[in-house]
Amino acid sequence: MDSGMRNQDDIRDKLAKLEALFARGATPGERAAAGAALERLQSRLDIGSSPHDEPEIELQYSLPDVWAVRLFVALCRKHDVKPYRYPRQRRTTVMVRVEKSSFERTIAREFQTLHRELTIYFNDTLNHLIANVMKSDGDDENLEQRQIGK
Repeated sequence: MDSGMRNQDDIRDKLAKLEALFARGATPGERAAAGAALERLQSRLDIGSSPHDEPEIELQYSLPDVWAVRLFVALCRKHDVKPYRYPRQRRTTVMVRVEKSSFERTIAREFQTLHRELTIYFNDTLNHLIANVMKSDGDDENLEQRQIGK
């Protein structure tokens, strides 16, 4: 058996283990990490089976906050993609030059999963802080309505 086939068999074994971990993940964070790893391995199998003839293009991502930017940049660098920004672009704008389908299948999908988990975590932490530490509520639905200029 050649090393390419053995490598694909190793990846398939890891995929099976990750799918089991994803199915029984105890916490949302564990499920997110297993899901992201699962997608990376699946993309490696896809990459190994198809030629790379797609041209690299420049993509622009406008992210909602600095936390998302940090996460996105870290994922790009982890996958050897060099993020950049042009002069005068906003701090929440990140540029990459990549093969679009491969990037969306791996890094963008992993980012979406982890960003969703990060948002849930921040929301839960904020709710805990407001309710248990401040002994208050942060509900903005019942704010008083005032007339302008009065």
